[in-house]
Amino acid sequence: MIVAPTAQAVEQAARALLAGRLVVFPTETVYGLGADAANRDAVAAIYALKGRPPDHPLIVHVRDLEQAARWARLDERAARLARRFWPGPMTLILPRAAAAPAWACGGQDSIGLRIPSHPVARALLERFTALGGSGVAAPSANRFGRVSPTCAEHVRDDLGADAPMILDGGPCDVGVESTIVDLTRARAAVLRPGRIDRRQLEEALGQALGSAGADDAPRASGTLAAHYSPVTPVELVAARTLQSRLSSPEWQGRRVAVWSRVRPGLGAGHGAGGAGGGAVLVRWAALPDSPERCEELLYRTLRELDAAGAERIIVEAPPAQPEWEAVHDRLQRAAAGGRRAAG
Repeated sequence: MIVAPTAQAVEQAARALLAGRLVVFPTETVYGLGADAANRDAVAAIYALKGRPPDHPLIVHVRDLEQAARWARLDERAARLARRFWPGPMTLILPRAAAAPAWACGGQDSIGLRIPSHPVARALLERFTALGGSGVAAPSANRFGRVSPTCAEHVRDDLGADAPMILDGGPCDVGVESTIVDLTRARAAVLRPGRIDRRQLEEALGQALGSAGADDAPRASGTLAAHYSPVTPVELVAARTLQSRLSSPEWQGRRVAVWSRVRPGLGAGHGAGGAGGGAVLVRWAALPDSPERCEELLYRTLRELDAAGAERIIVEAPPAQPEWEAVHDRLQRAAAGGRRAAG
């Protein structure tokens, strides 16, 4: 059930959470499938509905720093980053407080926390707290491993009749998941890139970030090699080779959906390829020049191309520049999911 986020609906959603039921709500990044993080059965219901592995941790959304301190031990680095980027699209991986339950953390000694900036999410957390709650565990509101939802309709399409109450806050402004920063080690490290980039984090911390490749790094949400994947396999292709690749004889007659800066010169429709052979273009979307705009449109575009009836989604690889890191990350994981399915 999709509902407008009126004060009455937010109150109903907050009470549903407190009663152990699931609620979908918008954040600035993607829509979240929320449960009372202190309720073991409610958290288990998230895992069951998504089909999520039980050792894959969730992110707990909190109202403020005081509430965050109930779940984790915050040091000066956490305080600096929180002052600069919260509320906003940043998740901190912190040592879990001794009294905080482990079931939203994949059983780890660390926990992911975030204060979202979306007004509907904040209103929900405010009412939930006023009623006695202390944190909402919320991964993306889709089946595990699939494309994240950035509007209420995406959630309904993914979860179908299983979908709980959905607070409709409109399209998400950021469009990709939060930047995840690990603060459980001596030098902070990014486990998942997002809208807040490494330069901004280093500036706020006053020191360089460390490597995320250590074996003792805690597991974090959305960091599997294959993730964010449409049903149709995704392939990343360099801009300079995209046209020649799709025009080659090996692609003769294959139906493709393409996301690129320039529309490839291919045959269109349901017939054979162009005069020179090659693939059949069934859908094309223009890749934005702005990384922020590309992040905003990423999941919506992947969903549209996935619905085009193509054999493969071909995406022009974005520029190899730091500001495109989040887009690269999501597309590489989406492509890895397609390779795994094909294999």
